[in-house]
Amino acid sequence: MVRYKRCVGYDGGGQKRKDDMHETIQVNTTTATKADAERIAVALVEQRLAACVQVSGPIHSCYRWQGEIEMAEEWLCSVKTTPEAYDQVEQAIRELHSYDEPEIMAVPIVAGSAGYLAWLREQVGEE
Repeated sequence: MVRYKRCVGYDGGGQKRKDDMHETIQVNTTTATKADAERIAVALVEQRLAACVQVSGPIHSCYRWQGEIEMAEEWLCSVKTTPEAYDQVEQAIRELHSYDEPEIMAVPIVAGSAGYLAWLREQVGEE
């Protein structure tokens, strides 16, 4: 059994606490250029759709596109946000993105430091 100690959302015995159901997610997308990634990052934080967007790269991706195997240098955006903001995050990424079909995937953050996750939730949404 996995044990989570001193983490938001878990009681230390691996059980989710009912009093802390505020979830957070990380949305990932990749871009062709660093400038595109930075433009998306700034827009999401300015619009309070994300608390933080980390831009990493370059990374190297291998994928099949239109029947061909492609290799590409890309930049990864890791967007820290809430499930409630996901639809708006996806829409903003699509509007700003240069790809026909950008990678936009969300994964739950199942544990983290209480202070950081509280800060994250405070930064997303209305002031």
